[in-house]
Order: sequence, then structure tokens, then C-alpha cells
Amino acid sequence: MLTFTSILVLGFFLGMRHATDPDHVIAVTTIVSRQRSVKHAAIIGALWGVGHTLTILLVGSAIVVFGLVIPPRVGLTMELSVGLMLILLGILNLSGITRWMTETLTPANLTEHRHVHSHGDYIHNHWHAHAPEIHGHAESATAVSWFDRTFGRLGLYQALRPLVVGIVHGLAGSAAVALLVLTTIRVPSLAVAYLLVFGLGTIAGMMLITAAIAVPFAVSAPRFTRLNHGLSIASGLVSFAFGVFIVYQMGFASGLFTGHPNWSPR
Repeated sequence: MLTFTSILVLGFFLGMRHATDPDHVIAVTTIVSRQRSVKHAAIIGALWGVGHTLTILLVGSAIVVFGLVIPPRVGLTMELSVGLMLILLGILNLSGITRWMTETLTPANLTEHRHVHSHGDYIHNHWHAHAPEIHGHAESATAVSWFDRTFGRLGLYQALRPLVVGIVHGLAGSAAVALLVLTTIRVPSLAVAYLLVFGLGTIAGMMLITAAIAVPFAVSAPRFTRLNHGLSIASGLVSFAFGVFIVYQMGFASGLFTGHPNWSPR
């Protein structure tokens, strides 16, 4: 007989498996296609996982604890949002808008250098730009140096985008995960704990996936410009095509755009 600990361990690895779903992989590939750092790609994967976990916890907990029932039209709309998001990511990548926004809104492009710097007894290093004199942070906002180096160079846009994409993906998958949990775990508090562990597994899995995906982009960027550009274009095309497929499936095959919606969480 399975113990709750073994169920949690299984939930963690199922979360890692969940991160490999095609729509998830396609979305993060489009996002990390402009990345030149495997470490930053892994952080982007973690942010996607955090957004996904937040939605799974909120919506999944409502289903588990309060018995929330999602109507077919609402469920199909949540699934449709993933397709629309993939189409948008594909268009942004193919049009070059993604590249422009990355180069414009990432602090690393503002003629930066790193230097040691202190606030009273607090000493740390950070990236500092002169365009003209721009200080990386307010003196009261003294983050630890790891956070300063990592998220400071990643940029707000690069951090928010995977978080939002993860939230949208979580909307589409939360009902299926919650209903699966209910068939195994009848105690609401334990079911919510399972959802959290499942989310942690998804974060870990997506970190590994994005780091692996970023390797060919990072390797090809400095020496094989055409190949790197081709990989970015390919990721945008795949994202757009898969998004159109999902929109068709949800809108027409499953009846969202007709009078007879047919939806079951999966």
C-alpha cells in the first residue's frame, strides 16, 4: 500500500514529467531562443515553473477544497489561452520584436561593468551602467550579491515573460491535475500538499529542460550566427503552428466557437 510520502515522491516526478508536455517545451524554447547563458535559461525555466505552480495551487486548491466545478466553456477558454499565447510568442519571435525588447530592456546592454560597492558596513558587487550615470539600485535596496548579479542582468522583461507564460499554462492544466489528485487523496490538506510538491517537480523539470534547450543557442551564437538565427526562426514557426493547432482543437473540434462545447480535463 502506498504511503503518503511515496505519493509525494511520485508527485514530484510526475511534476517533472509534466514539464515535458509539448506546449510547455515549445513555449520555453521560444523564450530562451535569444539566451546566451545556460544559467539564465535555467532561471527562466524556474520562473515559468513558479508561475505554473501558483496557478496550479490556486485553482487546484479551489477544486480540491471547495469542490469547484469548471464549466466546459470556461475550461476550453483556458485551453484556448495557451494556443493564443503560443501564437503570440511565435509572432514576436518571427517579427524580431522579442529580440528588440530583449536588447532594449535587458540591463546588460547599457555599457555596463561590475564593481565592488558599499553602503556603510554592507559591501557587495553589482552591474553598473553609465548612459549617462545610472546607478543599479537605490541605496536602501541592498539585495544579496547573487540576486543582484543574476536578476539584475536578466532584466525585468526577461523575468516577467516566463512567469506570465507559466501562469497561463497553469490555468490550462490545473483542473486535470486537481481531479487526478482527488481520485487518489481524499483528505483536502494532503491533496493541496501534493499539488505543491507536484509544482516543485515542475519547477525542477523545467529548469533542466530550459538549460538543455539553451545549450545549442548559446554555443551557436558567437560562432555560427546564421545557425543561431535559423534556430530562433524555427522555434518561432513551431510555436505559431502549434498555437494554431490548439486554437483549432479548442475552438472548432471541441466546440468552443459553436453551441455545443465538449471538454474534459486532461
